Amino acid sequence: MKCIKDKEERIDVYGERGRLQLKANPKDVRTGVFYIDGDVAAAEGALAAGCKFLGGYPITPSTEAAEAFAKRAPQVGAIFIQMEDELGSISSVMGASLSGRKAMTITSGPGFSLMMETIGLGAMLELPFVIINIQRGGPSTGVPTSTGQADMMQARWGSQGDYEVITLSPDSPQESFDFTVKAFNLAEKYRCPVMLMSDECVGHMTEKVIIPEASEIPIEPRRWFKGKKSDYAPYKPDKDLVPPMVKAGDGYKLYISALEHNEKGYPVSIKDLIEGKHKSSAKRLVDKIRVNADKIIELKEEGLDDAEVVVISYGITSRVAIRAIELARKAGIKVGNLRLVTVWPFPDKRIVELSKKVKGFVVPEINYGQIVFEVERCTHGNSNVILVPHGGGSVHSPDDILAAIKQVAKEKKRYNGVFEFATVLERQIFGSGAK
Repeated sequence: MKCIKDKEERIDVYGERGRLQLKANPKDVRTGVFYIDGDVAAAEGALAAGCKFLGGYPITPSTEAAEAFAKRAPQVGAIFIQMEDELGSISSVMGASLSGRKAMTITSGPGFSLMMETIGLGAMLELPFVIINIQRGGPSTGVPTSTGQADMMQARWGSQGDYEVITLSPDSPQESFDFTVKAFNLAEKYRCPVMLMSDECVGHMTEKVIIPEASEIPIEPRRWFKGKKSDYAPYKPDKDLVPPMVKAGDGYKLYISALEHNEKGYPVSIKDLIEGKHKSSAKRLVDKIRVNADKIIELKEEGLDDAEVVVISYGITSRVAIRAIELARKAGIKVGNLRLVTVWPFPDKRIVELSKKVKGFVVPEINYGQIVFEVERCTHGNSNVILVPHGGGSVHSPDDILAAIKQVAKEKKRYNGVFEFATVLERQIFGSGAK
């Protein structure tokens, strides 16, 4: 697990230190200093990472990312296809990945929902690809052009069965570029879907973005099979539990099935599973992420050494929380900041460790409680957990987060489960008191 101890320290966003990697192709990288929004920055990150295929369908607030990719695609030999819907979009990404191309799709809430079954297919087939979700308020059509963070649990649990994904959460246009590069590197390294869970505020926020020289952008190469064609088994893993790949159409015997399968890709019978002749492939889908979780998880930490209260946040909410933390410190409260760069896999170990030292956690989210329940699960009753909810459409008021920090700091009793803080807006609408 990589932790940033000081807010001025730049995170190593591209890959493990010391790991031999390729560098980006200069033709793919638009080096320079730009004033662009998060959507455009994410598109530039995908191109810099070597993405050569985008299958998508327009949906606000993510459309600008697809438009930016489509505009630049002819210049770098990439392809953009506007599919008939999100079902076609995610399916086209599967095919592009199998053909040997780095591929992605870009969407938002309703489109993300339509993709869930095929995301499960991608996990089962162990295809590397990236999904950029610029979250908006929901459910259903919801608030199409305003912000939200209510797709976080769907990202992890949206498709049926046992599998693992990796998700990153940027809080700026610069990170939208950086983390998209990282998303492709992680997808290639672990052969799994990787999701950039952004939000409308970050997507439409315009700030300075520095795109470095190609020589400064390490790229994780695809893991190609190097043996004889007759020896190839699509799902025979290396020691790190990740199988090498080949390109569909290159003459290898490539059997692809969404059914429970053996190393050759052939479906296995229930009898073989019961009799122990075949180990479930789902176990390896889970283990290849869980075993490597400490390498994957990245956090930004600040002021935790003597903290009595810790604010846990992600995405745009982490920027709003900074002001509340500053005000709390001026009031004499020892409060630390823990920002989830990687949301999934979840940093269980770090939360457990902190829960034994602090009075409680404050978790602001632009939803009515998702990641807060993961925090509460990891505390094992050691400390209080307060949710500062927001229904979407805008961001929190720092005053609400500050008030929740003060409540945790002075509270002497232990709450049973998650305590939902009543924000000023909620008290105006629903009356006084907390739920």
